[in-house]
Amino acid sequence: MAAGEIEERLSEVNKSFTSAAVVTGFPEPWHALLPEAKFVSDSDVLDLEAGAHDLIIHALALHWANDPVGQMVQCRRALKPDGLFIAIMFGGQTLAELRAALAAAESRISGGLSARVLPMGEIRELGALLQRAGFALPVADTVTQKASYATLFHLVADLRAMGEGNALARRSRRIAPRTLFPEAAAIYAAEYPAPDGRIVATFDMIHLTGWAPDPSQQQPLRPGSAAQRLADALGTEETPVSRLGD
Repeated sequence: MAAGEIEERLSEVNKSFTSAAVVTGFPEPWHALLPEAKFVSDSDVLDLEAGAHDLIIHALALHWANDPVGQMVQCRRALKPDGLFIAIMFGGQTLAELRAALAAAESRISGGLSARVLPMGEIRELGALLQRAGFALPVADTVTQKASYATLFHLVADLRAMGEGNALARRSRRIAPRTLFPEAAAIYAAEYPAPDGRIVATFDMIHLTGWAPDPSQQQPLRPGSAAQRLADALGTEETPVSRLGD
């Protein structure tokens, strides 16, 4: 699914890429899309040479990064001028149902809460990271996917198979109460049923796109350089700034 989204977005770019790199902990799904790419492990220090690539894809790993901005900065430095950076990651309302069910169950059983699901970044915050990392023409958007599972236990098993288990450094190290997950499963089934009698899970796939700066790219106009008045285009009367407080 993620590779298909990236493939579609690349098809809309009027540019060919000859030196791609993919940052990922699971390279196998990406080989079919970019067989000639350099595949780089998603470690804190990326194995990328400065100015060596015209395309870098950060594939489903940025939401686990200890320093997301640092990862983006390393990718930008590894791009040639006018090179393209695309990141795909989980964020937003991803696993909101699981988070709520676990929180409700733990609150009932122990009267407290533990960090059992990774916090998810919001699209506005994540989009702002592109500018902080020095990318030009930044764009952030979300594709929401709904998946259904037989039970909460099937969802958790799928997450573990995806490498999306709980790896938070501050997660509770104590063994969870025996009744926690059955209670959470019952709450999940009651509160978030799918039409087919299963349970529904939300996955927000956030895409971040930016370009390594280059003089050939579109540049914003200087303030005051407009050739037409906005009031004329809107067909309305212009109000001087001095009258706004009257």
